[in-house]
Amino acid sequence: MSKRFDLSGKVALVTGASSGLGVHFARTLAEAGASVAIAARRADRLASLQAELQQGGAKALAVDLDVQSAESIAAAFDKVEGTLGPVDILVNNAGISIVKPALDMPEADWDSVVDTNLRGAWLMTQTAGRRWVAAKRPGAIVNIASILGLRTIGQVAPYNASKAGLIHLTRALAMEWARYHIRVNAICPGYIETEMNGDFWKTPGGQRLIDRIPQRRIGQPEHLDGALLLLASEAGAFMTGSIITVDGGHTVSSL
Repeated sequence: MSKRFDLSGKVALVTGASSGLGVHFARTLAEAGASVAIAARRADRLASLQAELQQGGAKALAVDLDVQSAESIAAAFDKVEGTLGPVDILVNNAGISIVKPALDMPEADWDSVVDTNLRGAWLMTQTAGRRWVAAKRPGAIVNIASILGLRTIGQVAPYNASKAGLIHLTRALAMEWARYHIRVNAICPGYIETEMNGDFWKTPGGQRLIDRIPQRRIGQPEHLDGALLLLASEAGAFMTGSIITVDGGHTVSSL
């Protein structure tokens, strides 16, 4: 690996690391040399991933985390700093979606999605930013947004809104925090195959969505590796406020 992408000596904190893309991001960062703190509420899944990363030679730490709780976030950062050292890279990956028509969406469902996807990322980012500024340390934040923050589909209104908000939050904080040598960027994945949606892409409905992607294929988690390592490493040192789409051309298509 090029030295520009090398993360040796860095500490990365990944939220939503108990499944899906979070697991993959943790593996990718560890392979690049980072010590990785994996954070989520599903402790059993975290333990197995921590063991896997450690067996591969990486320093890894499982951390219980509720991104909707400022107290939980502070405790998580304290634990990481006390075990692995100060966080250098924050990957805000935790996210949920609830599929319902907007007219039938209960307030509690709206709150759950927005509080996890947007407020949770804000609380994590603010905590990291405050600690970096107080310690006069640089930092890199990678927000995992979505192409649905740039274009919309029906029946996921709070998800669309939360990801659009996360994109704009990325830009706002990039502007405010550049003076502190804190970079804030976002990745907007398109349709990516994971353990949770793999069966769907084999259905007629899934195939219809694939047919709308110019590359006519579904993305794989490893397709996000380049963007993640670019934004987390010195290779992206002059990038802040950038929104990188990884979607097979979906957002430039009229389909």
